Amino acid sequence: MNIKDTHLWEQAVVNVLTLAGWDLDWCGGKFEHYDAVGETPKGIQCVLEMKFRTKYYPTKMLEKYKYEKLMDMPADLVKLYFVNDPKANYLYWLNNLEMPQVTTLKCPDTTYWTKKRMEKEVFLLEEKDASITNFNISY
Repeated sequence: MNIKDTHLWEQAVVNVLTLAGWDLDWCGGKFEHYDAVGETPKGIQCVLEMKFRTKYYPTKMLEKYKYEKLMDMPADLVKLYFVNDPKANYLYWLNNLEMPQVTTLKCPDTTYWTKKRMEKEVFLLEEKDASITNFNISY
């Protein structure tokens, strides 16, 4: 998967959620700390960070840096983290989620542009903590 594919997937998620009553705008692939902004079906302002994984892992990684940037935004804004992997789609409502202990992992320094690895502080979110889980039929 490359950055162009990821942008198409982000736009698809925004479109599907819009059909389900959300009012979201894709951020256009800018270097933001989130991928979409808008309102939940209940009219609450929100931001949505998305990750698309080609491999299944039992925990869902969220960089501490990204989490902190989201949490620095206004308190009344709902902060959401969407993860797609071969098993399912997971939506985490971060505002009230008790975060696990920080873990340090060797990760690519950027998502697509290099093979270079560096240590990053991350949270490994449990599947059971997702607010919404939508399983893929083929898994």
